[in-house]
Amino acid sequence: MASKGQMTGMRAVFQVAAELAQRGYVVSPTSRNAFGADLLVTNDACTRSFSVQVKSNAQKSRFWLLGKNVKHLSSPSHIYVFVNFDEDGEGQHGYFIVPSRVVKRRMQSSADWHSLYKAKIEEYRNAWKIFQRSPRL
Repeated sequence: MASKGQMTGMRAVFQVAAELAQRGYVVSPTSRNAFGADLLVTNDACTRSFSVQVKSNAQKSRFWLLGKNVKHLSSPSHIYVFVNFDEDGEGQHGYFIVPSRVVKRRMQSSADWHSLYKAKIEEYRNAWKIFQRSPRL
């Protein structure tokens, strides 16, 4: 049986996929054990492609926990989408769409934990336009 955290993560992946599909992107979830990417995304002309890692919190939170490999996942085509479910207490979700290079620079690390605080990425709230940019390859 899946844990509550796993269920929140799955919910977030499909919620982000739905948001991207609504904006005209072709979205495919990866296998749940795929390293580094939860979604593969392209525009309808297949001229821009992205890998997307989704991080979520079941409710409003000030930070997200990151995996130990986050410092090695930085690419112009790799995007993080951070989700806070029920961000406003009235059922609205908070989305923060952040390039991986920004996550790498702004995350905090200790011996056992890696995290990213919402205050450090506030300018990326609802920044879906990031997917309109061609990644510099």
